[in-house]
Amino acid sequence: MKKYEIVKENRDFQKIIKEGTCIKSKYIIAYYLENDLNYNRFGISVGKKIGNAVIRNKWKRRLRSIIDKDKKLYQNYRDYIIILRKNCQNLTFKDLEDSFLYLKEKINKNPI
Repeated sequence: MKKYEIVKENRDFQKIIKEGTCIKSKYIIAYYLENDLNYNRFGISVGKKIGNAVIRNKWKRRLRSIIDKDKKLYQNYRDYIIILRKNCQNLTFKDLEDSFLYLKEKINKNPI
């Protein structure tokens, strides 16, 4: 994931969460909102309840890997906030990927 494809500002996170559409699965919550840019942007949030910094960064790396692998699935230039739920601690990479792809399909079916 390139630097310009990342949502980092707190105000951007808050705007997407407040004004965007929410889709939930068992392990992931995703918010999305149309943007005026010519590319998609992603913000990843992993709470402290999941583990220490090493564990949280491991989950963020996994999510970034899944996002980069399936870039062709994203459409319509949107901002996405992906929040990992607490019950993901015993997930395998494949289960996380399946859950994320399920969310992606739901997002593509439901336009804003």
